[in-house]
Amino acid sequence: MEHGNDTRPQPTGAHPSGAGTVVHDRGWTQDARTSAGCAGALFGLLLCVDWAAGSLTWWRGALWLLLALLLLLVLFPVRVSAGRNWLATRRLYRTRRVRTDLLTAVRPLDGVTQRLVLRDAFGNRIEIDPEVLVRNPELWYWLHEGARGSEAAGTLLSGATELHHLARRVDRETALGVFRASGLE
Repeated sequence: MEHGNDTRPQPTGAHPSGAGTVVHDRGWTQDARTSAGCAGALFGLLLCVDWAAGSLTWWRGALWLLLALLLLLVLFPVRVSAGRNWLATRRLYRTRRVRTDLLTAVRPLDGVTQRLVLRDAFGNRIEIDPEVLVRNPELWYWLHEGARGSEAAGTLLSGATELHHLARRVDRETALGVFRASGLE
């Protein structure tokens, strides 16, 4: 049975690197629904509380709608896609793309959520959540293939160690997923 959010290679038209297959984050659709649900729940809750208090007016309703839309903007997930020698992230209004075969730096950012910053020889930069790569082995495959090419060509000046750590983590999670699926957990 096929699902609309599977990360199967899909034939597409011409891409900047000439790749014929593109893969997407298979959890993006569910994450987008969850963020919309949270924003809708906040809007509904604020309307109900304001109505129960007897202070609901049209302008307060508009204010609650604006607040819910702001929450949606904050929670809306980044759409990650990859193909041969490129990785892209797309927000609501902007797409950023790096050439993975020309990576110059890979750097982890620690904070509330961990991020991986990728920079290519053209100065392009994207931030990606490593969990997206762990959950989507196909995305990891395209990043890893390009990064190996960068490493072999000598353009990857820093961050090879971080990529090797992430490779071990992806391999471990993939193996655990196979064991779970086969009942050998």
